[in-house]
Amino acid sequence: MGADTDIAGFTIKTNNTHTAKIQRYPNSFLKLILFGFSLVGIPLIVVLINSAITIDRLAEQSRETVYQATQVTHGSRVLSDEVLAMERSLRQAFILGDASLFEGYFHSHARFEETTEALMKLSLLTEERSVLEKIRLSERGIHDEIIAAQDISEHLHAHIESFSDLLESVKHFIGLGNLFIDREVNKTREMASQARINVEVQLLILIPFVMLLAVAFSVLITRPIRQIDEAIYSMGQGELSKSINVEGPQNLQYLGERLDWMRRRLLKLEKQKIQFLRHVSHELKTPLTAIREGADLLAEGVTGRLTKQQQLIADILHSSSLQLQKRIEDLLSYSAIQIEKTALVKQPVNLSEILDETIQNQNLSIMSKELKINRNYPDFLFECDKEKIETIIDNLLSNAVKFSPSQGCIDINIIEKNEFIQLDIIDSGVGIHDSDKLKIFEPFYQGQFIPETHVRGTGLGLSIAKEFALAHGGSLTLIDQKGVGAHFRLILPVSDIEKTL
Repeated sequence: MGADTDIAGFTIKTNNTHTAKIQRYPNSFLKLILFGFSLVGIPLIVVLINSAITIDRLAEQSRETVYQATQVTHGSRVLSDEVLAMERSLRQAFILGDASLFEGYFHSHARFEETTEALMKLSLLTEERSVLEKIRLSERGIHDEIIAAQDISEHLHAHIESFSDLLESVKHFIGLGNLFIDREVNKTREMASQARINVEVQLLILIPFVMLLAVAFSVLITRPIRQIDEAIYSMGQGELSKSINVEGPQNLQYLGERLDWMRRRLLKLEKQKIQFLRHVSHELKTPLTAIREGADLLAEGVTGRLTKQQQLIADILHSSSLQLQKRIEDLLSYSAIQIEKTALVKQPVNLSEILDETIQNQNLSIMSKELKINRNYPDFLFECDKEKIETIIDNLLSNAVKFSPSQGCIDINIIEKNEFIQLDIIDSGVGIHDSDKLKIFEPFYQGQFIPETHVRGTGLGLSIAKEFALAHGGSLTLIDQKGVGAHFRLILPVSDIEKTL
């Protein structure tokens, strides 16, 4: 069930479908923009945070690798140096027979113990740890035997020789340490490679996704604005029959409803204006007919012979009544067009005969201005609405006569071209001002160049002529040309045309 709410002359229609559409959008246009930017920005933020975490882990792993490598390298060198120092101290004590030289041995032994303890705390390989434990136990065993010897004897020489095997074990540990460093470096390299791959994959997925989101929200954001713009343009062009429906946030939907309310008001006013024109024009025709007939009777001398001055006045009344009748007929034609009563009543007509009749009807004006009519057209027989074609040609020719100077010329050319008839009427007047060219076919518009001696028209002639041309499936355009004069071109389809000589 729908409901209509009338607020200060503004009707708002609501229904379940409309409510469902509203729920697809935020309450305001600003919220829609913020939501769009947030949704597009969140994936980027997530990827940036993930990349930062990955880089931090990689940096931590690199620091750990460098620390481990440094400790292993330094510890291995210390072990090697202390083994050599202990062996040298014992040899000196044995050769010199000086027990005080054991002091250097005990100092190197202490440093050896500290270094092995520090290396054992590292995350070594199983084989490295086993070798290091073996080295530590071997050195401790040598140390215990030296302590048990109590004095410098031949047994001390045998213990000195044991340091050679201990040094070989230390060298073996150094080799394993290099393998450990290589393993940690490779592990760090693999982590960096995997991190790079992860970032690339995330970017490959994220970039199209973000672009898709951006396009989607661009459409969502611009769609209601485009609908409002199209609605305003349509109303500006006078297209008021199509209802306005704006889909989007509630505030833009409300704006669309206001525009639709304005459209309905304009449509109502337009109908009232057209109805007013029809009624006024129709009411004027009856007294005008009586005036024209009375002027005709006076001019023909039915009521008695007129003097020259009376005859002149009667002719003026007759001419003015004809002009007024034409203005009223223009208003009626315009009203009929606006209410879509432009149905064509087609019949076979000869276009050249219509031109000749129109020229004959305006012969007095042509003769008074001593105009030369250059006719260049054969006979064309085709199906059309004779009355409307006569109106088109009469309006074009009357404008050409009106704006042509005395003793000027008017060219009328007809050619058949690409299944179309092309009628060109070219005068030798002042032409169309540049500012008038885009508005010359608008209703009630009159250009800047108007002859002072001519009665000002309604400004509907060209508008009606263009509408009648479009109703026949043709066109009426103003052709730009250099020099003076105006050039109008009428194009009509020749699907039903038969050319006769």
